[in-house]
Amino acid sequence: MSGGAVGGSGGTRKRKGSKRKPKKRMNIHLDMTPLVDIAFLLLTFFMLTTVFRKPQTLEINLPPDKNVEVKMAESNLLQIRCDEQLNLYWNVGFELPKKMQFTDLKKFLSDKIMENPKFVVLVKIDRKAKYHAMIDIIDELGVAKMGKYALAPMTEIDKKEMSKATL
Repeated sequence: MSGGAVGGSGGTRKRKGSKRKPKKRMNIHLDMTPLVDIAFLLLTFFMLTTVFRKPQTLEINLPPDKNVEVKMAESNLLQIRCDEQLNLYWNVGFELPKKMQFTDLKKFLSDKIMENPKFVVLVKIDRKAKYHAMIDIIDELGVAKMGKYALAPMTEIDKKEMSKATL
């Protein structure tokens, strides 16, 4: 039997000691120029379309000396007080305070400035009140163009006066 053997190699022989040669790999080169172009395009787009705003600050002028006394007419002093529940009270000079709603403050201030353009507003806020109450009152003073106003600490006398307030 000279025919093919069962389970034979089928005529192909492997050489002893032959090693496979590794395939040559192609180096990949990525061109980064378009990526840089897109990055700078986006950067310039956002820089040119962004709206730059001035920082909002509150300018406060402090007296040079703590012992300075400022004298003014009683009829030119408008006091606005705010308690810890954010209730507003106002009075002119030393009269009894009157209660008002915060929503009425804008109209109230514009009416008062028309009544007497020389008004100086004294704002007194309870220490336990929220900080935004002071900022809201000062914003309303700015909208009403009340140029002269001062901040003062609220005393126990002010709290007693507010308890006597009328509607």
